[in-house]
Amino acid sequence: MAEVSTRSRNLRFGLFLSQANKSLAQVYDEFQMAEDLGFDHAWLVDHLVDTDAAPSVPILEAWTLLAALAERTSRIRLGVLVTSNTFRHPAVLLKSAVNVDHISNGRLILGLGAGWHVDEHRRYGIPLPEPAERVDRFAEAVELISLLMAHERTTYAGRYYQLDDAPLEPRPIQTPRIPILIAAHRPRMLRLAAAYADQWDTFAAIPDTATDGVETELAERIRYLDAACREIGRDPAEIRRSTWAKAEAALRNEGAYLDFVDQHRALGFTDFSTTAPSATQLPLLRHLAEQVIPALRTG
Repeated sequence: MAEVSTRSRNLRFGLFLSQANKSLAQVYDEFQMAEDLGFDHAWLVDHLVDTDAAPSVPILEAWTLLAALAERTSRIRLGVLVTSNTFRHPAVLLKSAVNVDHISNGRLILGLGAGWHVDEHRRYGIPLPEPAERVDRFAEAVELISLLMAHERTTYAGRYYQLDDAPLEPRPIQTPRIPILIAAHRPRMLRLAAAYADQWDTFAAIPDTATDGVETELAERIRYLDAACREIGRDPAEIRRSTWAKAEAALRNEGAYLDFVDQHRALGFTDFSTTAPSATQLPLLRHLAEQVIPALRTG
């Protein structure tokens, strides 16, 4: 079955900046840099500890920080890549998301995931169910969020979440809704992405990340997503496809960045991000933003 082409979709480029082990001032500066360089989107992480370092490493909370970033920027799209469903009731999360959508004047992308990092849940006493239940809970959460944005009042009787004639006021700035990004790497989550996502995010298997242990290659995940869309009568081309790579790989030089984009674009991806550049990579990032990415957008 043919993969979805990106030829008719505008390409977007971003930075997966994170706030781990950074001061507030540094986060502000990095997001402002991303906007000034013309990137399309920039992202925080949703973790209570730095998943790449010792638990004592500082990390600012994602959604309150995102609101501050929405106030300090004016053009770039913002989001959390991705919000852990285990940390917040989905209706409460959506209320926060609507706030950020208003503060940003409609620049939020609502990134959602099932949650995965064992150690932070243990340290903070937050239950982390087994994977099957995590996906069950996520399925209810994304359905509930979608219903709240689609209707004036929502009543929902799920196994894990319930609503009784719940309004969502104020409404989001964006219409018909805040775009939902779903991170999905395995079959059940891919089916949920097919049903609910405006944007789907995945990346190569990396140890100690959400893709740790994922055995399928990207092309196989894409075929599964496309088939799941067709099974429910949805055009797979409706879903943007995003991925990211670590700066040490994709920002080695211009050729490495072009390889990252070209290889994933050939698979049907539309959105491409790298993690935050090091100080020595900043000149390359500026060159890419000013010379290379504009050509990729028009090519």
